[in-house]
Amino acid sequence: MHEETAAMFDHVRTALPESGAHGFDHTLRVVRLCERIGAREGADMAILTPAALFHDIARPFEEETGVPHEEEGARMAESYLRSVRYPEERIPGIVHAIRAHRYSSGIAPETLEARVLSDADNLDAMGAVGIARTFMQSGEQGRDISDATGHFHDKLLNLRDRMYTEIAQSIAEERHAFLLAFLDALDDEIGARISSDS
Repeated sequence: MHEETAAMFDHVRTALPESGAHGFDHTLRVVRLCERIGAREGADMAILTPAALFHDIARPFEEETGVPHEEEGARMAESYLRSVRYPEERIPGIVHAIRAHRYSSGIAPETLEARVLSDADNLDAMGAVGIARTFMQSGEQGRDISDATGHFHDKLLNLRDRMYTEIAQSIAEERHAFLLAFLDALDDEIGARISSDS
């Protein structure tokens, strides 16, 4: 790992919980997906890697401050990058990618790096990991199974059609199929339990 990236990595790690629906483990998976997709797409990794590392840095403060984490995260990233004299010409691209990564932000990702980050973040909400994170988040918020499955229908099942890059579209097809199979099995089991109780 490049020394500059290692310092960034440590900085972000100290700001996030180690695990949880949006913990540092999520950030690491998004970074890895960005590396995989970015390499295939020819993205500028000096923009993409910092954007991926910082994309959720403000998540822990969102509820108490009321400031969307993508906006505060972009501000925090810009401040940090300037403090370490990161190449100035790359900072606007990093800031844009962070601001545009969120599913519900309404900001269209206008650069390749922003599109790759959006894809990677959405892919981590799909498949087996997406299922685990959804139930983890429901538990963290004191909600039940029906709340979690509501999230599948409100958001996760729409993600397949929101991918920008070809490789992400391919990965999303597999993860979408897994989500559907899981929901079918869950519906069957919940239905079977209810009917056997009556």
